[in-house]
Amino acid sequence: MRVYKFGGASVKDANGVKNLASVLKTTGYDNTLVVVSAMGKTTNAMELVIKNYFENKGELQSSVHEVIKYHNEILLDLFDNDRHQVFKTVKSLFDELNLFLKNNKSPDYNFVYDQTIGFGELVSTTIISYYLNEIGLKNNWIDVREYIKTDNYYRRANVNWELTQEHITSRFDTSKLNITQGFLGSDANNFTTSLGREGSDYTAAIFAYCLNATSVTIWKDVPGVLNADPRHFENAQLLHQISYREAIELAFYGASVIHPKTLQPLQRKEIPLHVKSFLNPKADGTSVSKGKTLEPEVPCFIVKKNQTLISLSSLDFSYIVEENISDIFNLLHLYKMKVDVIQNSAISFSVCIDNLYDNLEKLLQHLKAKFNVTCHENVSLYTIRHYNSAAVKELEKDKTLLLKQLTQETMQIVTK
Repeated sequence: MRVYKFGGASVKDANGVKNLASVLKTTGYDNTLVVVSAMGKTTNAMELVIKNYFENKGELQSSVHEVIKYHNEILLDLFDNDRHQVFKTVKSLFDELNLFLKNNKSPDYNFVYDQTIGFGELVSTTIISYYLNEIGLKNNWIDVREYIKTDNYYRRANVNWELTQEHITSRFDTSKLNITQGFLGSDANNFTTSLGREGSDYTAAIFAYCLNATSVTIWKDVPGVLNADPRHFENAQLLHQISYREAIELAFYGASVIHPKTLQPLQRKEIPLHVKSFLNPKADGTSVSKGKTLEPEVPCFIVKKNQTLISLSSLDFSYIVEENISDIFNLLHLYKMKVDVIQNSAISFSVCIDNLYDNLEKLLQHLKAKFNVTCHENVSLYTIRHYNSAAVKELEKDKTLLLKQLTQETMQIVTK
């Protein structure tokens, strides 16, 4: 059993869907599960729908219509007959979305987010499944929510591995080409949950683990895993081989090519992960497995934008000790802040965070009751794995440093 994952960029239009079919024909598609994300920038468009639902009801239907129009254009490019069953199936999904938006009574943003956001994946996989059947690549469309079971931590749900294994083992037909959605699961009440942004890679790893797959391949618009994001850094190089441990480190620090949770289940069963180009499917790409840490051995650069740096000091110049640090982390947990860097001295403590749930003001008010607080918003966090002096010098050039931290293998700076 092989697991393939195609991201939104690979299926952003009709040509992308046709190319997905070409990749399957080139590599073979027997005993294969294909996990697909929402098409193009649909997830962003769906987030606008959710924003309008809460903040601008007058624009709600217009934003929904834009999503429908985008997918209808792809449908018309793929299918000659607009009375094809696929049009009815896609319409029924959008009808379901509109019905939820009309009848929902919950004020919980995170709940509404998860019930709404997944329609991008449901529609994309429906279109792709029908198209593949149309051209003779017979496949089975499955609803991932019937297989991956989670808790109800909406927008970043935790997998119930025992139930998920049970559902996949008892229901999954490994003899067919199967098409399913990335990013989604369902809780004990069968409400839709999501695994976090870019969670489709994780979906592929969950299925691979439960199916004892021979490999997972993530198909990207880049040749493989690069040592830097070419959108932010010049002269990015292809990494041919990465160990599981190194890939987990890179993912933890924010390398966008692999989702942070993807590697753990693969490592446990030593399932190789390949990152390859959907534009050149015969090229080797990058292999993540046991073995050499990094090939070639070069510095790896990562940047995370739109971070928040909070610096604390005690009100009376007393030491910030274990009790204070425990209080700080309890607050970070309470307000669902993702911690990326911490640094402390005798009377100060700094933390760089991702304000994913927009709880920053509440956190700051709480912290100001006990500490002197300085807050820098919209900062950038740069990380270099396997740094050298030349790499550090180049990265720091023309930047205002707010924080710098070095360990044996990793350097991080926070800059304005």
